[in-house]
Amino acid sequence: MERETYKTLVARLASEVEELFPWDLEQELAGPKPPLLLDIRCPDEFAQVHIPGSLNVPRGILEMAVDYGYEETVPELVQARQRRVVVICRSGYRSILAARALQQMGFRQVLSLRTGLRGWNDSEQGLTDVQGGELDPDRVEMIFLPLVTPEQMGREAGLDS
Repeated sequence: MERETYKTLVARLASEVEELFPWDLEQELAGPKPPLLLDIRCPDEFAQVHIPGSLNVPRGILEMAVDYGYEETVPELVQARQRRVVVICRSGYRSILAARALQQMGFRQVLSLRTGLRGWNDSEQGLTDVQGGELDPDRVEMIFLPLVTPEQMGREAGLDS
């Protein structure tokens, strides 16, 4: 049996997770009952750029953050099981994995932001940094450029894996 890759895992789980596009999220945020925005990127990524009002709970502690009794517990998130929650990451892949985990832990209205913050930025929606300053979309695009080394490319770069 061939092993599953990150991309095949995300593609398989995407069919189990509802996604919404940035323009749909923009409408929901302007509505009477906006969703909880859950940014699951690492704290340093979040500090650089995020959607204003987002809650940052890194993917690595997510399962503990949504249950009581842990140092990582985030009460606002524990109490959001019946609330509409939109999970956010840079490109919309990690958010699918996180949304699926939340579904398994009892969240009933969890969605993933399709295209992630890259798509949000492409549609010229507001993004901020940790100081609360609004960011220029061109600057954000530079922040989101992938920095993959040849060693990280493996076979794609002609290296053995």
